[in-house]
Amino acid sequence: MSVVVNIYYTGTDDHARKFAQEMEASGTAAAIREEEGNLRYEYFFPASDPQTVLLIDAWKDQRAIDKHHASPMMDTIARLREKYDLHMRVERYVPDEQGIPEKDSRFIKE
Repeated sequence: MSVVVNIYYTGTDDHARKFAQEMEASGTAAAIREEEGNLRYEYFFPASDPQTVLLIDAWKDQRAIDKHHASPMMDTIARLREKYDLHMRVERYVPDEQGIPEKDSRFIKE
């Protein structure tokens, strides 16, 4: 069962955006996307909060997350978070295997 983790990075002086930019420019984000079991690794910028960046991080299962957390990649991420003095808020989701209820699907345009 896949696991989706939303991580909100918040800082000052555009540090959260700089962190995301460095993750992309350094190839670190691309390397994470290539890890076995990674399904999604994307940064988004909330329109209402310019000092926060949202990372949507999805994995095949908990084992894949555990393997990622044990990798040297985590040292790189930790150093960058420290460099930019970021604070984090984390939400964790397991997708609903039943899908979108029919009564709600009328609100969704695909």
